[in-house]
Amino acid sequence: MNKTIQPTAMKTRLRQAGFTLVEIMVVVIIIGLLAGIVVPNVMDNLDKANVQKARADFSSLQTALKLYRIDNFTYPTTEQGLEALVTKSSIAPVPRNFKASGYLDSLSKDPWGNDYQYMSPADGHEYDIYSLGADGVSGGEGQNADISVWDEQ
Repeated sequence: MNKTIQPTAMKTRLRQAGFTLVEIMVVVIIIGLLAGIVVPNVMDNLDKANVQKARADFSSLQTALKLYRIDNFTYPTTEQGLEALVTKSSIAPVPRNFKASGYLDSLSKDPWGNDYQYMSPADGHEYDIYSLGADGVSGGEGQNADISVWDEQ
């Protein structure tokens, strides 16, 4: 009697071992819907994080610029650029009291891998530090918008 029950039980188990095409399609659709909701929110947060990183970099660059000005009585010129915070510039006006170790160890890139831009003097300010955004081109909107140290936060 055990011999006849055993093959029937195995056939039942074999029939129930896999998923049907409909079940798999339902799971794929649910995953697609979840991805459609989650991915845009994650990408928006990534854009915000990039802007916050640029603002943090602006803060450290401003501190170095202030220290440079205290020692040399002026900010680096546009021609000298931010590189003047790392190595002593030979472009006039040559800094008189440049710190031997510099004011920064190195210049970081903006969150999109481009160099930060610097201008001195700037419109309404003694200097301006800015990033050209994700596209690396002046102007733009959204993640491609320029970000300046003087922008409202």
